[in-house]
Amino acid sequence: MEELFEKLKIKPKDMNLYKTAFSHSSYVNEHKVKNDYERLEFLGDAVLDLVVADYLFTNHKDTEGEMTKVRASYVCENANYSYANSLHLQKYILVGNGESKEGMKKAIVADIFEALIGAIYIDLGYATARKTILKVIVPFIEDPNTTFFSDYKSTLQEYVQTEQKSLEYKLIKEEGPAHDKRFTIEVTIDGIIYGEGIGTSKKEAEQEAARKALNKMVKK
Repeated sequence: MEELFEKLKIKPKDMNLYKTAFSHSSYVNEHKVKNDYERLEFLGDAVLDLVVADYLFTNHKDTEGEMTKVRASYVCENANYSYANSLHLQKYILVGNGESKEGMKKAIVADIFEALIGAIYIDLGYATARKTILKVIVPFIEDPNTTFFSDYKSTLQEYVQTEQKSLEYKLIKEEGPAHDKRFTIEVTIDGIIYGEGIGTSKKEAEQEAARKALNKMVKK
């Protein structure tokens, strides 16, 4: 990981945190390790949200609604996956013998980026985490050719509110082992099914369901 730390210009204190940040559940189960990356991912997601919100508030003159949309675009699975790839994080992920780093699910690679941010925050503090996030993300935000639009749920919510209709997401199926879950979500508008999405997380499935619902509305 030295190459990664040099690229980010950070000097870790507790290497165990970073090992946890890169530990897939298959590795944890196989090696009887205490924790996988998920708790650090939860924390990293919150830090990422705050730093990007602060950056947009300080550097852009958009309205609250516009900033919310921009933040959603740059703190989402597609964006986090791109940040992870820019740092080549996949090669550091620890997996069990039955798993392969090659072709690893986008959601997992994206989550690992958030877990890394969580580890940096605990190990080196908010200032260093903020500096690291800005170093990685700002070039993407300021590049006019880069977009990570995937917040179909917000767009659908706005449409439904305008039309004064009810909107509901319902989990209709959950299958697969703990480290390889697949969720099926159904979205209904005024009680009518408009879309069904499948994903490796509930968020991903909801976004896919919302995307299909929006496509159906456009065709009407």
